[in-house]
Amino acid sequence: MKTRTRFAPSPTGFMHIGNLRSALFTYLIAKHDNGDFILRIEDTDQNRKVEGAIDFIYDTFKICGLEIDEGPNNPGKYGPYVQSERISMYKKYAEELVEKGKAYYCFCTEERLNVLRDKAEKEKVAFLYDGHCKNLTKEEIQKKLDNNEDYVIRFAMPKEGISRYKDLVFGDIKVDNEVLEDMILIKSDGYPTYNFANIIDDHLMEITHVTRGVEYLMSTPKYNLVYDAFGWEKPEYIHLPQVNGEDGKKLSKRNGDASFIDLYKEGYLPEGIMNYLILLGWTSGDNKEIFSMEELKEKFDINRIVKSPATYDVKKLNWVNSHYIKELSDEKLIKITLPHLKEAYNLVGKTDKWIEELIILYKNHISYGKEIINEVDLFFKDNIEIVGEELEFMNSDESIPKTIECFREELEQLNEFTIDNIKECISNVKEKTGAKGKLLFMPIRIKITGQMHGPELPNTIHLLGKETVLNRLK
Repeated sequence: MKTRTRFAPSPTGFMHIGNLRSALFTYLIAKHDNGDFILRIEDTDQNRKVEGAIDFIYDTFKICGLEIDEGPNNPGKYGPYVQSERISMYKKYAEELVEKGKAYYCFCTEERLNVLRDKAEKEKVAFLYDGHCKNLTKEEIQKKLDNNEDYVIRFAMPKEGISRYKDLVFGDIKVDNEVLEDMILIKSDGYPTYNFANIIDDHLMEITHVTRGVEYLMSTPKYNLVYDAFGWEKPEYIHLPQVNGEDGKKLSKRNGDASFIDLYKEGYLPEGIMNYLILLGWTSGDNKEIFSMEELKEKFDINRIVKSPATYDVKKLNWVNSHYIKELSDEKLIKITLPHLKEAYNLVGKTDKWIEELIILYKNHISYGKEIINEVDLFFKDNIEIVGEELEFMNSDESIPKTIECFREELEQLNEFTIDNIKECISNVKEKTGAKGKLLFMPIRIKITGQMHGPELPNTIHLLGKETVLNRLK
């Protein structure tokens, strides 16, 4: 059977890193087996729907190179691919379960349910619906229906025995049936619950592998019991390890779960982001960490998904992304950095050539586009402050003032302020003072930039300009 996976987000806004990581794993499970990757929009909760959110998803997938085989904008034979357009079919399946004695109408009011919840809270036990309406007679049910009383349809969970299944990541899982609640299939507004709609859609769309977060690991038996009630074949399950923020708590908007578009606007590259996301819960087994999408399609193996939680580490993201920054053409590098420079600094009087040379100079020193703002601030400051370890170094050797003064004298004599001539000045200082290595280059760099390290020193000096450099040397 052909592998078919689905990513089924709710259209509630921008796609966050946690969601995009799930989409990537789901995509690779399909593509490694030359299967189909389906996008399905789960919008049964109309109150949370955000206008344009579906377009955000499509745009994100396009930018990231996730090719959708079937979805709302490119339907196949299993559509429609938006749940609100499939509403008419769900109740039919729920009522089929009622006819089979596997589900029942529940007329319990919210007031009664709140009493049960309060009781469970006081007794410090998990709330489980008590099955009150499960024993209503056909006559009682029909009378309530005739009176237009609000109802939901619940699945009748078995209360004895153990449910087992095999997850492809976590192995054999078992749950006591007595802890499984009679879950709601159809809500009082006629809409299906998220869980029930998922089951119906996955079956009808012939989904072979269901990928979701580890938080659903112990509730999956509920879905399997529904499959069994219909007599349907169950899919394979892949529960992905949790992603934590740097605070050790589950990744959320509060602790670092940025939206993809936020990272993209800051100058992170789609290739870098996707490469980093695959490292959140998967390993190649050979210590390799940089992959193209084509390599991932070939190498991805469900058996290499790890069980332990992953940590969203911005430093690691930056390290991965910097690899792709270094491979950019100068044109693309300028494209992702220039908007940030324009926003942060007054570039009036700076030629296009100067700006481009500045950006290219820092190509190997930035991890993402916006980072260039902090890296190049020394070019836009009137004064440079020397503090910390830089100041300690400048006071560490009595030869340093002589090196600085000699370099100033060499620059003052220059008629043409070119990179080659600046290099010659540094060589002359070496010859005249005997300074070499870090006692030659580092004092000059610190005095001019306030930093111990940076890009090529002659290029930096050239871009700063003769007047600025001489003022700082004095």
